[in-house]
Amino acid sequence: MPSALQLLGLSVGASVLLGRYASSYSLGFFTTTAVLFALQFVIYQAWLIVVYPRFFSPIRHVPTPPNGGLFMGQTRKILKAASGIPMREWTESIPNDGLIRYSVWFRERLLITNPKALAEVLVTKNYDFTKPPHFRSVLGRILGVGILLAEGEEHKTQRKNLMPAFAYRHIKDLYPVFWGKSRELAQCLSTASKVAPPSDRKDNANQDPEKLAVEHAPGVIEVGGWSSRATLDIIGVSGVGQDFHALQDPENKLNHTYQSIFRNPGRAGFILQILGNFLPFWFLKRVPIKRNVIMNEGSSYIKQVCRDLISQKRKAMVKKERTEVDIISVALESGGFTDEDLVNQMMTFLVAGHETTSTAMIWALYALCKHPEVQAKLREEVRSKLPSLDEDVSAADIDNCHYLHAVCSEVLRLWSPVSLTLRVADKDTSINGQFVPKGMTIILCPYAVNTSTHLWGADALDFKPERWLDADGKSNNKGSADSNYSFLTFLHGPRSCIGQKFAQAEFACLLAAWVGRFETTFEEGSKLATDEPPEIKGGITQKPKDGLWVNLKELEGW
Repeated sequence: MPSALQLLGLSVGASVLLGRYASSYSLGFFTTTAVLFALQFVIYQAWLIVVYPRFFSPIRHVPTPPNGGLFMGQTRKILKAASGIPMREWTESIPNDGLIRYSVWFRERLLITNPKALAEVLVTKNYDFTKPPHFRSVLGRILGVGILLAEGEEHKTQRKNLMPAFAYRHIKDLYPVFWGKSRELAQCLSTASKVAPPSDRKDNANQDPEKLAVEHAPGVIEVGGWSSRATLDIIGVSGVGQDFHALQDPENKLNHTYQSIFRNPGRAGFILQILGNFLPFWFLKRVPIKRNVIMNEGSSYIKQVCRDLISQKRKAMVKKERTEVDIISVALESGGFTDEDLVNQMMTFLVAGHETTSTAMIWALYALCKHPEVQAKLREEVRSKLPSLDEDVSAADIDNCHYLHAVCSEVLRLWSPVSLTLRVADKDTSINGQFVPKGMTIILCPYAVNTSTHLWGADALDFKPERWLDADGKSNNKGSADSNYSFLTFLHGPRSCIGQKFAQAEFACLLAAWVGRFETTFEEGSKLATDEPPEIKGGITQKPKDGLWVNLKELEGW
């Protein structure tokens, strides 16, 4: 398909020919060129938007959602709904054989809906599908171009060099770090739940702090701010060998930098996101608006923090001092990364290692407030199987809490922190027997797959931790589904989340400490306490729009 530059070249050539051989039809070189370019562009767009997808596209026979607009397809529906919700609806209502075709901003997309098709995209033909260039540019601004965004041989090499740091034999040695920070979180919450400090108000990234101070009573805490600070400290110590002390210091600059980055981008940021479908990223990030200033300053600060830490570790290696067993130290000692590569890896782990687990904690506490009987049962297990919160725990102790892991798995199934991700076909290929042309965008949607009644049964949308337990009460890895591919939160195959075991262990420790020490209930009058689905704020991760504000009752005897 011709690019705008090619169309311009054709217009210039035609204008020159008209001026030389049919000057009576020429309007002058520049005017003729402009008119011909506009005419070609309109005709080409009509072909691309209306004619091609309906009569010539190789995927035109794939099932499509009803009521799509002639020009906009399903764009309006997707803009109005939270990320992943339309895909969940289509997966349930449209008969399909693993693929659903829809259109957003005049471009066709393929939504993958069943295990067979997912297995091809994620495993057997994994490297046929890459992350879209614009997607990589946008996320790379925050995450760095580390293992999450690397492709092909580069990704294989990075994953090989990082795997020792994520092996279970290494993760189990980090449980004391997870538990120590979980204990510190509980101590901070004990103080905050008695007199909520002003800093707690600032941690909510969705609303104005002064307004929040008026709307919420003293002693009410916002889960997301605290869970974010705890997980930032955890990934700091276990990921990069640095305690950021975000729990103790609510004014911590790194924490506030991330809060500003993940804050609702506002109308201007939303418009920039839309324009990203049409304009190059290098241009958009230079538009002089406040959101770009925040993102650029935040990215620069985070990179400098990473560079400073790597420099310290390099100096320690030169002096032959003992380095730590954190993730970046393992990567450094592998010899497979330059310093700038390590900056990118560190940026990736700082975000992926704290924002996703923090979001999971929000939804876990939301679910336990909605289901107090589950909260009570979980607390009983935690208090009976784990030593006091003031004592240390081992990996074996946490792994023996089967209901705890069931609750965590069910939270991650229903509220996957990342609702969907994208791939693009790197070459002509096929999925489930359907030809897929190079450049086709592929949608992988945990929000849809994880809650499909076709895969999980009629109770797919119910919060039911028991589905993750066998008859003997031991944990299982498939829930009530027949296939591992029915659970898409961590993806699968060579591009699956390398930090899955790390995240699951961290999540389990944080939740166990919270539930064991506190009884948590919704703030009085909370909209989240109703039977209505929570309103979700979109972004890299999906959270309740106005945060999760709760009352804590500290319990004795543990």
